[in-house]
Amino acid sequence: MESILIIGSLLGLLLLRVPVAFAMGALGVMLLWLKGFPLIAVPQRLFGTMDSFELLAVPLFLLMSNVLLKGGVGRDLFASVQAWVGHWTGGLGVATIKSCTLFSAISGSSVATAATIGTVAIPEMEKRGYDRPFIMGQLAAGGTLGILIPPSIPLIIYGVTTETSIPTLFLAGIGPGLFLATLFIIYAMLYSRGKESLKIDRLPISRRLRVTLYALPTVLLAVAIIGSIYAGIATPSESAGVGFVVAMIMTCAMGRMTFGKLREAVNDSLKTTAMIFIIVAGAKVFSYAITLYLIPQSISLFLTENISNPTVFIFAVGLVLLIIGFFLEALSMMLIMVPVLFPALGVMGIDPIWFGIFFVVLIETALITPPVGLNLFVIQAVGKAHLEDVVQGAIPFALIMLSTAVLLWFWQDLALYIPYKLL
Repeated sequence: MESILIIGSLLGLLLLRVPVAFAMGALGVMLLWLKGFPLIAVPQRLFGTMDSFELLAVPLFLLMSNVLLKGGVGRDLFASVQAWVGHWTGGLGVATIKSCTLFSAISGSSVATAATIGTVAIPEMEKRGYDRPFIMGQLAAGGTLGILIPPSIPLIIYGVTTETSIPTLFLAGIGPGLFLATLFIIYAMLYSRGKESLKIDRLPISRRLRVTLYALPTVLLAVAIIGSIYAGIATPSESAGVGFVVAMIMTCAMGRMTFGKLREAVNDSLKTTAMIFIIVAGAKVFSYAITLYLIPQSISLFLTENISNPTVFIFAVGLVLLIIGFFLEALSMMLIMVPVLFPALGVMGIDPIWFGIFFVVLIETALITPPVGLNLFVIQAVGKAHLEDVVQGAIPFALIMLSTAVLLWFWQDLALYIPYKLL
């Protein structure tokens, strides 16, 4: 009964549109006070949240991606990919997804990926005659690859919250990330079949090599970031710091970085970092309080007593995440649900690394479902579009993501083969 009242109180605060961070933090403080627990634990928890070397990767990856965004790196990346695949059926759509995939391997951010590639791809695709709903939906979905393909900020948060290996989570995200990108590409090509007006002429090889040369530093940066983490040369935080320095050198050498652009990049990164850290801090206080109330253990016990089949458990989790994804943004979903569900994984025999990837695929879907799908609003702003067009175009991609989440359960090696069997 106590668990139902606490969860109901949190949902009530969220329905009253209290910001997620303050809803969780205030409710956590209230719970501690009601039970007479020492409130000195609250500032200790807040400080402990910020005093994390692993979380340092978050602002550094954001800063790096914003520097690349302001430096116009997306233009070079898109032009290079377009030069090689633009003459294919649905070539510009293919180029958009490939560009999102490449930029995802640098930024770790869904919003940064969608905004960077969207700024360049939307005018090109409109000029060629693609339908606006398809353009907007594809970019909203392509941006979600930024939180699955490593380095991924949500996977960093999941790793810190559950104390699982962040490099292993990154490795596990590669297979599903590339699989989703492939499905998006196939859909773009099927959508464009028979529409000759969407094709562009094949460029001569000299032109392709020239535009590729401009994008080569960005590709090398992505390889260096991911490679240094997997080779054990650098932690995600160290790799992000080096990546920021290299991004600054790159954009300055190209003559694209000014003090004004740098200030904008820092301000944007600061705002996003503050939002993420405030939510994480509020979630830490709330999770500490509900742990003292034994709520995760009670829910875990309830689930294991009433749901003995792991398949039914995962189906129930997926259904709950799909529903709350209509009302909560991705990071809030993770920080509210993971501490409650995580204790049940061991009893059910579910791999926590696999569950992290499954969870991220579902919160990816939440990024492109109304009414609070963040990527919908990002692309609406970038493309100056009607929200209805963005939502209409995103629906097929959301169905592809949900199908991938189902496939992940029946083919777990899609996520686990690389970290456990290949390396």
